[in-house]
Amino acid sequence: MNRRTRDGHTDWCGKDHRCNLGEHRSDEIVVDVAGRSRAVLVRVRTAAGREHAEIRVRVALAPSELAARRQLVGLLGDLRHAVTRAEITARPRPRRAG
Repeated sequence: MNRRTRDGHTDWCGKDHRCNLGEHRSDEIVVDVAGRSRAVLVRVRTAAGREHAEIRVRVALAPSELAARRQLVGLLGDLRHAVTRAEITARPRPRRAG
């Protein structure tokens, strides 16, 4: 469980201008592969208390249109798999009988 500090922020919250309209946002976690790709992850808790991972990804595309389209199709498939895996992982496990 995430603790709230005395000022109402969570212990992972950035506690600055990123928190607004009741939202709490963490510092950015950046993964950089020089010249090729960059991903930025931010943890968010909405005013309603729901938590999310907000992820921005930038990937260098091939100069050829056909190759770039193939990359995009692959990237979308990989993202779909990642989101599906995250949803399955978040579900409570059924209890075993016995």
